[in-house]
Amino acid sequence: MEDKRSFSDICGGRLALHRRYYSPSCLEFCLSCPRISLRALTAVTCTVWLAAYGLFTLCENSMILSAAIFITLLGLLGYLHFVKIDHETLLIIDSLGIQMTSSYASGKESTTFIEMGKVKDVIINEAIYMQKVIYYLCILLKDPVEPHGISQVVPLFQSAKPRLDCLIEVYRSCQEILAHQKATSTNPFRKPGGDKIISALNSRSHLGGLERYWYHQEGKK
Repeated sequence: MEDKRSFSDICGGRLALHRRYYSPSCLEFCLSCPRISLRALTAVTCTVWLAAYGLFTLCENSMILSAAIFITLLGLLGYLHFVKIDHETLLIIDSLGIQMTSSYASGKESTTFIEMGKVKDVIINEAIYMQKVIYYLCILLKDPVEPHGISQVVPLFQSAKPRLDCLIEVYRSCQEILAHQKATSTNPFRKPGGDKIISALNSRSHLGGLERYWYHQEGKK
């Protein structure tokens, strides 16, 4: 089953969130980033070429125009291959782990996999970005030395930078998968889907210092 919803990023650009539901223990999110702006690309290209033409009129050296064309093409290829991300995918499987994939405009893909045994929790964190407060989804990794400690914080959807409403949608589904994984690991003889998964709508917020963490807590019986 697949559904699609539209959201916005922190700058007001449109994002498309595709959710693919494979089973109660497997879920995939694909966040499509805004495409490259033709207006911005044209403006940058014209600026570089006008500057090169100005230098050419002063120096009367044709190598300047050739260098401008070469730098423009090389910069565009580098931007499409290393910077511009079209899709960010989050695949979570309760028995295996969490896989994060970034698909660049050039077709290159970058994949990171985290074993479920290393995952402590998935939270929504608060940070200051460009003189404003933003929210981002991140994975807390367990500390192998300290059982209750955190060894690393892995942010998600760094390129898309979706707003809070989109993050909450992904957060709730992730918490349901984690709750299913905890219930299965607690009782290995429990049949998948036999018990109801506690809804993440009962989650509460936990404040601490300058950072705010959103933790999922089970509802009281």
